[in-house]
Amino acid sequence: MSHASLSPAIDHPAPTTQSVPAAAPPAELTLEERLTLVNTAMTARLDEAAVAYEVNTAHIPTEPVDLADVVTVPLPPTLQPPTPSYPTPVAALLQRAHHRLLTGGWCSGALVDEDGARCMLGAIRAEARGDSGLEADAATVLLDAIRRKFGDVDSVPSFNDAHGSSHVPIRMVDQAAGLADARGL
Repeated sequence: MSHASLSPAIDHPAPTTQSVPAAAPPAELTLEERLTLVNTAMTARLDEAAVAYEVNTAHIPTEPVDLADVVTVPLPPTLQPPTPSYPTPVAALLQRAHHRLLTGGWCSGALVDEDGARCMLGAIRAEARGDSGLEADAATVLLDAIRRKFGDVDSVPSFNDAHGSSHVPIRMVDQAAGLADARGL
């Protein structure tokens, strides 16, 4: 009897003739590749969710919605009555000019445009009602107020025309009214 027949039978797997290629280490993905992968995965999930929503809500009766019933916009601001007039003549003139710009409109490039809107100096001139001394004093205070905030400015008309919207010029007329009142003018 041979030695081989006395040993217990051990099942060993038979060696395979096919070779399994070694797995390559995972390559590090770039940020763009990771973002593309996440975007693709999220798009698939969103598509699945959209289908699930349609299936789950198909039995619910709905009526078309008119956007005019849903979308609301704020009401246009209403102008408040003017504050009590300043007691000094130049301050009161500048306050009236400010109110005229708010209610009648502001323009650049002309004292008065075709719609009746006025520039800063045009509003002062209209509210001065022919009093050239009062008009000159108001323009001087306005130029002082402008220079305090914006530095070296040539004139009120050049400052007015340098702006594309009314916000800053109208605010400066209001600030000039306060400055004239503080100076007792």
